[in-house]
Amino acid sequence: MGSTLKAGIVAGLLLGGLSIVSLSIGVADLASLDLLWASRLPRTLALVLTGMSLAVAGMIMQMIVQNRFVEPATTGTLECAALGMLGVLVWNPEASVFTRMTVATIAALAGTLLYLQLIRRIRWESTVIVPLVGMVYAGIAGAVAGFIAFQEDLLQTLYVWMQGDFSAILRGRYELLWMVLPVSILAYWSADRFTLIGLGRETSETLGIPYRWIVTWGLILISVISASTLVTAGLIPFVGLLVPNLVSLVMGDNLRRALPWVALSGALLLLLCDIVGRLITFPYEVPVGTVTGLVGSAGFLVLLAKRHARG
Repeated sequence: MGSTLKAGIVAGLLLGGLSIVSLSIGVADLASLDLLWASRLPRTLALVLTGMSLAVAGMIMQMIVQNRFVEPATTGTLECAALGMLGVLVWNPEASVFTRMTVATIAALAGTLLYLQLIRRIRWESTVIVPLVGMVYAGIAGAVAGFIAFQEDLLQTLYVWMQGDFSAILRGRYELLWMVLPVSILAYWSADRFTLIGLGRETSETLGIPYRWIVTWGLILISVISASTLVTAGLIPFVGLLVPNLVSLVMGDNLRRALPWVALSGALLLLLCDIVGRLITFPYEVPVGTVTGLVGSAGFLVLLAKRHARG
């Protein structure tokens, strides 16, 4: 049995084990199937789908920007999606969830395109500058969203979006996340093209790749993932930054080979962070976005230290 197959079996068993633990945790005893089907199972499925898709989106973003320290949460993508959702609530409070997601997707795409134009106009000698510019850009987008929310008495709603919390996930309130499954499959289908654009515009165009179209395609996939996860669970940082970096250390940068492992590892990380958040102050829980923020920021600093040591 090959080492890759063994690793896949181990990862699958870990995912199954963590899923069982997630299904078992709660204030109420799991005494009826109604609780399982209405709350516990939807929450676990939502965690798996969100972790998988955010990790995939982070990997694509890193190929497009050609920087290992970026993801949707460090490029303003999620904040711009939240700004779009906020605009929908202000102008049409009765809008459907699908309408909110559509507007959030458009806002995320527009915001990410603006970020790409911004970093292309800045001369940077260090790879750290790119994510730092993204964080400043995200802070500005978040500040604009906060100002609008304050003016429209929607600060509490915005706060919920920015937390990243699965405690309110129920049957009938998470099904939008199934959209990220075909999106992730499309990302895998385009994996070779994303790998080539990661080599740079000149190289990819020399190899016959329509660079601009592939970048736009990747940004559309990232925007759909960001909007659907934000609408359902809120902002969850660092999954798309930490997981691709860890996987690339073992699997390399070939997306065709690495993307399934990125998706699986993202699901494992988010499940584990959610379980920690539910147990650390049981019967209360810490939002999973807070836990991933702590884990991811620590991992981000470690990655920066390693890159600095190499340089």
